[in-house]
Order: sequence, then C-alpha cells, then structure tokens
Amino acid sequence: MSYSLKPGVVTGKDYKILLKAAKEGGYALPAVNTVGTNSVNAVMEAAAKNKADVIIQFSNSGGQFYAGKSLEDAFEAKVIGSVSAAHHIHLMAEKYGICVVLHTDHANKGLIPWVEALVGYSEVHYEKFGKPLYSSHMLDLSAEDIDFNLSECERLLKRMAPIGMSLEIELGVTGGEEDGVGSDDDIGADNPLLYTQPDDCLRAYQLLSPIGHFSLAASFGNVHGVYKPGNVKLRPEILKNSQDLVQETCSTGDKPLDLVFHGGSGSDKQKISEALSYGVFKMNIDTDTQFAFAKAVGAYVEENAKAFKYQIDPEDGTPYKKLYDPRKF
Repeated sequence: MSYSLKPGVVTGKDYKILLKAAKEGGYALPAVNTVGTNSVNAVMEAAAKNKADVIIQFSNSGGQFYAGKSLEDAFEAKVIGSVSAAHHIHLMAEKYGICVVLHTDHANKGLIPWVEALVGYSEVHYEKFGKPLYSSHMLDLSAEDIDFNLSECERLLKRMAPIGMSLEIELGVTGGEEDGVGSDDDIGADNPLLYTQPDDCLRAYQLLSPIGHFSLAASFGNVHGVYKPGNVKLRPEILKNSQDLVQETCSTGDKPLDLVFHGGSGSDKQKISEALSYGVFKMNIDTDTQFAFAKAVGAYVEENAKAFKYQIDPEDGTPYKKLYDPRKF
C-alpha cells in the first residue's frame, strides 16, 4: 500500500505513482472485475487486509447488472449502473483506508457511446470535486483496423487527459470472450491475431504519449477464461521487444510502455513473472474470482441443503431463517 497517498479513488498523478511503484517493485496491481456491492466490498476488504492497492473495474454488463436487470433501457442501465458503482466506491474506499484505481473494462466499437457517456459524468465530477469519477477507461478496438483503433483512442484521450483520466488500449486480440467482447473462435496457439506487433506498439506510443497517459494491453498469446493445456502459448518476449523498440526509437527511459495483462487465468507462473519483468503493472482477474465466489456459495448450499428447500424443517420444526439469510452466504 502507498501510505503517502490519501485513501480513496486515485486519479491523475496519484494513479501514476501507484503504477510506477508497481513497475519498480516488479509486481502488478490486481484489477478485479466486479458486478455488485458484494463483490466490490469483498475486493476492498481483501485489499485492506493485505495492505494493498487495488484496481476495481466494471464491464458494460457488470454496470448493467449493478443497476438491476429489470430496467428496460439497457444502455441507460449500463451507464447509470457504472456511475452508481463509482459513487459507492468513492465513498467506501476512504472508509476501508485503501487506494483504489477505478476502471472500466473492454469496450468495443459498439460500446464507445457507453465510455463517452461515462467520461461526461467524470467531467461533471471534475468540475465539482477536482477529480474525475473514474480513473481510467478501456477502449478495445483490437478487432478493427489499426488506423481506426488509434484514431478513436487519440480522439477520446484528448477529451480525457485534461481531467486527469487515463486510457487503456488494446493492440492484438486477447483470445476468448469477455462479457460480449471477443470470441472463442480466436483461441488457438497458432493464431497470429493473438500476438501484438512491436511496430504497432511504437506507433501507439508516438501518437498517444504526447497527449496524455495511456496503458497498453498487448496480446502475447493470452486468452480470457480457462482452457485445456496446449490451447494457450504465451510469448512474453513480445512485450520485451516492444519495450526495447520504443526505448531505442524514442530515446526514453527503461520500459516506457505501461503494460496490462489480460486473460491470465491458468497461465504458467513463470510466464507471468516474465511478463511482469517487462513492465506489466496491471493484471486482470475475473474468471478465477467468479469461480471462487461460486464454489464457496455452492459448498454452503450443499452443506445446508434443507434450508434452501424449507423455511422450517419438516421433521422437527427447526427454523432455517438464519441459514438462508443472504447475509450468511
């Protein structure tokens, strides 16, 4: 945990302090996808217990779920749910005494309006409180032509940078599907789309770094979800080659690219460590935390099966309210 920073949602210069500390310390900030107050509070509790900084992020469907699935306007629900979640985290992060980077996950071409709407809320929040509502957003246009990808990232970053926001971009396709973005058809160790080209990373750096802060999810064979051995072939050396090319071409310091690791579930620990050594500061977590949540709830339900069938034991009249109360599980 960075004790020199005030607890709460960190943005702008404070976000860069956390990022720099991670890269220099050889670790990555866990970026956990959440869907409601139960998962949000669990992440903050874990961060507080471990005296750690953390990134809390929402996908578009996570924001919609936060708002409640009965709202008829799905787009409005995605926006309002994400805004509601952000206000909750701004308030509670201070109480938990932790530094939180607040972020939204993959947004493809069709979800650009969602990101733009959230930036609008951050602009209003900045006018009132001197900081944006969100620390950063991700624009994942990796499935589009690179010219369109980078031009849209440039356009959005020009709007975000003045209020201290960061933009995460993706070059190369992270295999698998994540909340409606991507496809399982991309998976396969021999798929060239899964490997980012260093020249593209250089191009992104030269275009975006003069505008504001951006981070890069570079694909090196990683995929979302968990798949059988042999389907995933990580090549972290792509990250090193990209860093070296930017450093040599632009005469920067060491590891100029701020890199993000998507799709790490089931990855070899040695490959993860190697990726961190090349400047990865953020590692996304979703599949594993979903399973941990489901496994624990499933075990509780199995252990207390009667309480999920009867309010009162049909044989001896024992009340089960204390067992099926959602606060118990």
